[in-house]
Amino acid sequence: MDEAERHRAKMEKRKSVQDAEVASKTILEKGLLIVHTGPGKGKSTAALGLVLRALGQGYRVGVVQFVKGAWDTGERRMLEALGADRIEWHSMGEGFTWETQDRARDVAAARRAFDKAEELMADPTIRMVLLDELNIALRYDYLPLDEVVAVLAARRPDLHVVVTGRNARPELVAAADLVTEMTLVKHHFAAGVRAQAGIEF
Repeated sequence: MDEAERHRAKMEKRKSVQDAEVASKTILEKGLLIVHTGPGKGKSTAALGLVLRALGQGYRVGVVQFVKGAWDTGERRMLEALGADRIEWHSMGEGFTWETQDRARDVAAARRAFDKAEELMADPTIRMVLLDELNIALRYDYLPLDEVVAVLAARRPDLHVVVTGRNARPELVAAADLVTEMTLVKHHFAAGVRAQAGIEF
């Protein structure tokens, strides 16, 4: 048997295993709770990729940013240009906690953001809601963890919810359908490079 035939036989076997695996999945559609966490860069970026994919499928999408405030970001500009009539974007944070240095203000901002999130989740025309940096609000106890997990668990059966931010709480991880942890291997900030347009915002 030559190399091409060995490869073909190997791929036929692999295809058989893969086809059987796919056939064993009986749930055709389910709204997912997706969590992107970990110390590595790219959690929000990956979530925005899901938003882009959902828009491409013709879905309406809601975005609530829990930390980022009035930043003029490239992703917001582009996504609103692509799907202006199909995306609701709400930047409701007041900046990083070390910038505000006011717990009461941060708690109030987180509450307003979560109220908006619940409003978007209740809208039957919206198929995906991104809760950007919600994990940060939960980490600092700006919102009651039990309440947040209960609301997310009770979402509509067809609604996808994506949560980002490092240090996801174990209770949220347990409730999620899909959890990805971004691992930090190397970051240019450590070498003195500041946040740049087109990369960080």
